[in-house]
Amino acid sequence: MGLGAVGFLLYCYLVLAAAMYFDLGEQEEKCIIEEIPEHTLVTGHFLLEPWDKRIPTHSPHFGVTATVKDPNYEVLMSKRYGKFGKFTFTAHASGQHYLCFQTNSTRFAVFAGERLKLHLDVQLGEHSVDPDPHADRTKSNMEILEDSLSHMIDQMMYIIRQQEYQREKEEVFRQIGEETNSKVLWWAVVQTSILLSVGFWQMKRLKEFFILKKLV
Repeated sequence: MGLGAVGFLLYCYLVLAAAMYFDLGEQEEKCIIEEIPEHTLVTGHFLLEPWDKRIPTHSPHFGVTATVKDPNYEVLMSKRYGKFGKFTFTAHASGQHYLCFQTNSTRFAVFAGERLKLHLDVQLGEHSVDPDPHADRTKSNMEILEDSLSHMIDQMMYIIRQQEYQREKEEVFRQIGEETNSKVLWWAVVQTSILLSVGFWQMKRLKEFFILKKLV
């Protein structure tokens, strides 16, 4: 393994230290759902390892196939990785996006029973990269300031898109609430009308019955 791969693996361990994880069976696919606003950059880091490290693995060359689907279930990206990796994509529509992961085991399904653990960290929006002290020496203060301002602008745009998306969801929920209230009101009116009609009909039938029996 090269020095770059070792460094990236160490970076993945640090990033995924506080991330979520879930079990993933051999040849099994699992998906998570993320609410993502439109035009938002999404970055994900993952790491696949045996669930119990004390048990020797039967497939040391495990990898992961990552697939991303938009709210219309259209595939935005699908790529095969090794045990660890990084993926990025941009959401083209607001709503629920499906991030699916499947191990690319080549064993027969009858023998594919190994239990694995997938660490996953998903970040929305632009994120700053830890500065390289050697690179900063070659930059002027103005260039560093420009990079910082550019990153702040990206963060502000992400916040604005997030607020717009929340306003859109609030508008949708408000419309659903108003439609539900209207339907409940009309249903109450219909119920009241039916009860009054049945009551008047019963009173009329009783009156006719009494007249017929000469009780009135």
